[in-house]
Amino acid sequence: MLKGKSLVNIDDVATDDIFEIFKLASEYKKKVSKGEVLSELNGKIMATLFFEPSTRTRLSFESAMHRLGGSVITVSEAKSSSASKGETIADTIRMASSYSDIVVMRHPMEGAARLASEFSSVPVLNGGDGSGQHPTQTILDLFTIWEKFGRIEGLNVSLVGDLKYGRTVHSLIKALSRFENAINLISPEILQMPEHVLSGIKNQQNIRKISNLEDVLNRSDVFYVTRIQKERFVDMNDYAKVIGSYSFDLATVSRMKESAIIMHPLPRVDEINPEVDSDKRALYFTQASNGVFVRMAIISMILGVR
Repeated sequence: MLKGKSLVNIDDVATDDIFEIFKLASEYKKKVSKGEVLSELNGKIMATLFFEPSTRTRLSFESAMHRLGGSVITVSEAKSSSASKGETIADTIRMASSYSDIVVMRHPMEGAARLASEFSSVPVLNGGDGSGQHPTQTILDLFTIWEKFGRIEGLNVSLVGDLKYGRTVHSLIKALSRFENAINLISPEILQMPEHVLSGIKNQQNIRKISNLEDVLNRSDVFYVTRIQKERFVDMNDYAKVIGSYSFDLATVSRMKESAIIMHPLPRVDEINPEVDSDKRALYFTQASNGVFVRMAIISMILGVR
């Protein structure tokens, strides 16, 4: 059960809870599409503390809270908070949790969300901690796959792009490995999946490192494409060497299976050409919109109203 718990790492969520989230997210998706007005979280307050840029994550969390009848107080950037004056994470989270019923935090420091959860008097949701994890993104990613295929096991999944700094894939590979999926890791040499992430996965025999995208184009069911994260590089010469390493255009997509899907946590740069957007296999905007319903479900379950 998720009631009263923080969600910092994908390992904080049991497999049974993942499927309960799916069921509730589907219910909310239907209700919102019918225009139903919900009031399950009337009187509840969410504090969103974003010390790193965000569009989809912040807006979808805030939209989720509003759609459930709750309200939001927010810090949208570090310079507008007392962090710019030197306030510690511990003091910030003590303050924010005293004002709210649940806290969502994004921070550039890996491990910041776990630290925050130790000082908070209310549940903390990790909206991304540096190159660490992004667990609610992973659950919405799994939900999108589940909606498409009716299952999240027994699939061939290719993770493509920045696997070193991409926190979304760090969470996703751990979740996918629970369900006996074949996982292909496709990245430039300097952006391979960190060993500390792989070492925590039991079913490593199902994971393959591949350098050539063509090797899996006609075999994979899911292509999870990630942006090369310029802001994480110390040496811009290294960034210049890898930008544009993998790119999906219509010619690339034409060699994929008709039943395959393309996903992306967004924002994108040049790794998916906009001409692909109209292809039926492009699900990244559906994926983004699913974030609201999945986060509605997570918030409701943690706050104990469902």
